[in-house]
Amino acid sequence: MSNKTDPNAIESVLSETRTFPPSQAFSEAAHIGSREEYEALYKESIENPEAFWGKQSEALDWVSPWKQVLDDSEKPFFKWFTEGKLNVAANCVDRHIKGPNRNKAALIFEGEPGDERVLTYFDLYREVNRFANAMKGLGVKKGDRVALYLPMIPELAIAVLACARIGAVHSVIFAGFSADAIRDRVQDMGAKMVITSDGGWRRGSLLRLKETVDEAIAEMPEVKDVVIVKRAHGDPFPCHVKEGRDHWWHRLVEEQPIHCEPEPLDSEDLLFLLYTSGTTGKPKGIMHTQAGYLLHAQLTSKYIFDLKPEDVFWCTADV
Repeated sequence: MSNKTDPNAIESVLSETRTFPPSQAFSEAAHIGSREEYEALYKESIENPEAFWGKQSEALDWVSPWKQVLDDSEKPFFKWFTEGKLNVAANCVDRHIKGPNRNKAALIFEGEPGDERVLTYFDLYREVNRFANAMKGLGVKKGDRVALYLPMIPELAIAVLACARIGAVHSVIFAGFSADAIRDRVQDMGAKMVITSDGGWRRGSLLRLKETVDEAIAEMPEVKDVVIVKRAHGDPFPCHVKEGRDHWWHRLVEEQPIHCEPEPLDSEDLLFLLYTSGTTGKPKGIMHTQAGYLLHAQLTSKYIFDLKPEDVFWCTADV
């Protein structure tokens, strides 16, 4: 921003003093409607965190109740909601199909080439269950590791939820990473399955994702199965399919039943691994467990984004 007295001077705008208060109607409809209400919640979370988080945990559907909110006896290894059991996919999908949300849009997708797809909660339930059954049919079970190297398509969310449904541990790998980066992460997590697509668009270019996966796992017999989503429809480049190892997603799910019983998982069972960019040295995987992660995500979505049932949450970030 130019200075009025000197057009060549630079004026800093790092110090912002303006405020933009919401309208009264907006505040009255918010989950936290006043500063006093916020301060009371904040005070309780600081002064009595176990009571606060215990009360907030009632927002989740539990298979069996927890016995203790926080076990800090082995610091810095904290355990939340000990002995409680739940399933993340059931919390995210199943409970929404039991009422009016069943036919409500759960996922609205717009792809870079202009394609569109809308899945209701029941559509999402059906697709998650079918793919969960497909993974089980390939021998994936609770505790197994699954790497996801996919573009931003609905199958990415479906695969994440399907892994959570059967208790498999997933890790999402950025679909712009090189074969070396994929290899490092797949080896570190001990993945037995990789889910990818024939290709994916990014900034107008079509990336050959399956080709990159093939290069990454060429010398990795521990990867037993590769699942391929057909995304690059009609593109002239070929997609190599290795007999016995590679499977097309659409063929795997077409005959699968639409229900897969969700695995009851301990609150501290591993949910997913999130790797750093790994620009220096060995990539580092952050471990996220079930109940604590889910509750934090639910609570921040409610209070920070102030999401209501009628809202649409728009996101262009990578999963």
